Amino acid sequence: MHRLTVLPGDGIGPEVVREAIEVLNTVASKFNLEFETEEALMGGCAIDAAGTPLPETTLELCRTGDAVLLGAIGGPKWDTTDPDKPRPEQGLLGLRKGLELFANLRPVKVFDALIESSTLKPEVIHDVDLVVVRELTGGLYFGASAREGDRAYDTLDYQAYEVERLMKVAFELAEKRRGVVHSVDKANVLESSRLWRQTAGATGAGYPDVELNHMLVDNCAMQLIRNPKQFDVIATENLFGDILSDEASMLTGSLGMLASASLGERYPGLYEPIHGSAPDIAGQDVANPIATILSVALMLRYSFDLETPALAIEGAVEAVLAGGFRTADIMSEGKTMVGTVQMGDVIRRAIEG
Repeated sequence: MHRLTVLPGDGIGPEVVREAIEVLNTVASKFNLEFETEEALMGGCAIDAAGTPLPETTLELCRTGDAVLLGAIGGPKWDTTDPDKPRPEQGLLGLRKGLELFANLRPVKVFDALIESSTLKPEVIHDVDLVVVRELTGGLYFGASAREGDRAYDTLDYQAYEVERLMKVAFELAEKRRGVVHSVDKANVLESSRLWRQTAGATGAGYPDVELNHMLVDNCAMQLIRNPKQFDVIATENLFGDILSDEASMLTGSLGMLASASLGERYPGLYEPIHGSAPDIAGQDVANPIATILSVALMLRYSFDLETPALAIEGAVEAVLAGGFRTADIMSEGKTMVGTVQMGDVIRRAIEG
């Protein structure tokens, strides 16, 4: 029995999560697996119900399960610049910190069926298959910060052990892929990046079969557009990873296609689509559930070591796209428009065979 904590969240979150759970149930039936799910509040809905974006009961439930599936959080209703008011994003940061999730994996794979959806030339993005591994609990987002009159500061702070554990995730992932890691920093300017580069090199010595390349972040941003096929695994710190992973995501043409996994060592992993809550289309049966469904595949792979069921989901998604089914965000001429529920249905049928 695998226990899954489900956080549907806000906006389109409940809709895409519902389809992902139905896909999980289909996989469970096909491969004789058993999953137990329990829902909890997180994000704007938790602020409305409990006054906080991450109730302690939610965090405890997440800690005691085997994996966490999150839909999406936030929306204009809860937007505020008042530091004394809760914001949905605080719940996500608190969840990452509370589960000690230090490594965020964002796979970026360009499906042949969607190659025309990208703004880049087909020959540039054909066969792109990379993963950004972003450090998630250090750096500017968690360093000391303050505003003093007309002065403000944020502190970029890393310790060697934080870099080492992140790089180990990157190297171990590369060993199962094409064996290439690009460690991205700004070592020509930042002392924290010089520590990063030194530690990445020392850690890489323990992985002789993996090629390690050091690359400055501005060059990496350019190379992702110029020649993305050179990348296998990109490992970088929190802020750089936030920016580069969003840039890399657009190689595919739609945020609605991309899953993510956040992993630690002590507590369960967190799986979520990288898109937002899109409140403007919530409840209209138009949201693309594929990113959340692919997040379930990552969950099967990384939390439960169930590679065959994970591949079944990914293969079904690829087959459905090749068959011409499209939600509105990836629709093109001559294809079959489907809604959220119908996209889930056709993916489930493809899994069933």
